[in-house]
Amino acid sequence: MTPRLTIALLCAALAGPAAARCLDEDLPETPAADTPAANGAAQALPLAPVEPRSALAGLVKEALERSHAVGAARLLAEAAVQDIDEARAAKGIQASVGAGVGPGGSRSAGVTETATLQLRANLSVSQLLYDGGRSDRLVDWRAQLAESARWGHLSQQEQLALTAVALQLERSRNRMTAQVWRHHVRKTSCLVEALETIVRNDRGRASELVQAQKTLQQAELQLVQTQSAVRQIEVRLRRLVGDGLPGTEGLSTVFLGVPELPQLVADVERSNEIHQLEAQERAARRYAEAVAAGGKPQLSWNVSGNAAAGNNSGASGPTRSGSYSVGLAVNVPLMNPALEPATGAARKRAEAARLQRAEALESRRFRVAEVHEQAAAAAERARRLAEVLKNSEQVRNFTLQQWQQLGRRSLFDVMAAEADHYNMRVAYVNALHDVQQLNANLLTLGRGVIDWLR
Repeated sequence: MTPRLTIALLCAALAGPAAARCLDEDLPETPAADTPAANGAAQALPLAPVEPRSALAGLVKEALERSHAVGAARLLAEAAVQDIDEARAAKGIQASVGAGVGPGGSRSAGVTETATLQLRANLSVSQLLYDGGRSDRLVDWRAQLAESARWGHLSQQEQLALTAVALQLERSRNRMTAQVWRHHVRKTSCLVEALETIVRNDRGRASELVQAQKTLQQAELQLVQTQSAVRQIEVRLRRLVGDGLPGTEGLSTVFLGVPELPQLVADVERSNEIHQLEAQERAARRYAEAVAAGGKPQLSWNVSGNAAAGNNSGASGPTRSGSYSVGLAVNVPLMNPALEPATGAARKRAEAARLQRAEALESRRFRVAEVHEQAAAAAERARRLAEVLKNSEQVRNFTLQQWQQLGRRSLFDVMAAEADHYNMRVAYVNALHDVQQLNANLLTLGRGVIDWLR
């Protein structure tokens, strides 16, 4: 037996106990209980396991209930409904009463009466009977604006839901990535321990120990950065949903299946934004019709009466007078130079609203096709990475065993195999969550994340 082989066998025997557990680092693990990251994760976890989709739906519900922006959109929608009642009341019976005091006078049949102090009162009741449909069109206009506000409220909810879902998925991505780097740190720590044992008996391999320590420091740096990213995301999530953050277990498969493209394209017309643009288009057309009806005759009935009582300083003494009228009133516009340009402008705005809706619909359909292709590519990438990971796992284990046994591989081979394997695992996590994020975006472009979670 050569001296070199003897030293290698001795080093392997010494390093064996320290390195044996490095082959089993893929077992589930949690952060140490005394670390800040572990404490934050323990607070975020639910008390009992919750189905991931239900947990995500609860997260969205909490965000919607806490959002000031959603509350403001809801109030605007309610105000728009009251605007309809205001417009509808224009055709109802109108009544008013008035009073006044001061000097006054009257003249009838050549007789003039004056009063130094006179009390006056009047009452008027009227109702519009016909105005060429202008009032009805204004009611329709307000109704469509209310419909637009309602869809705007739903759109605001959908955008907030997508934000909450995206943040939770990003939190899941970084927590899984942190788990990968945690495994890498533990595996590299095992190698460092094995090398420390070897170097105590073979100082010629001190450079390998330095290399392993450097790799360990780099893995620890990646872990610290990823844990910081998790905490930053959790700060943003707490702004939306408060301190009760749900866990992320199982989220990597909630949105995993890529929907069929034809169904997604068909769902585009069901999106809240498209419905809102349709309501705005209809509102613009009703307003144009109301402006055009402003040039038509108006018919109304009215009842009015007034009375006056005063004190005359002359010989005639106190005076009293009164009058009333009942009848129909007709108002026929003869000349209104502003009517034609106002009507033309309103019609052009209605046509512009139609084109905006058509542009948004077309743009959304192409956007769906683009995002669908990205989601399909991400899903394929995840599938292929899963296959590569199997081979990567075997390569890194074989390389480690050959390095431990008789020095058949250098430490640089071991480090390269380890780095490649863990980078592949991070890439796989990213691919999984890319599919999730893209599928959530696809749902928002169509029927919406909220509807899907229900």
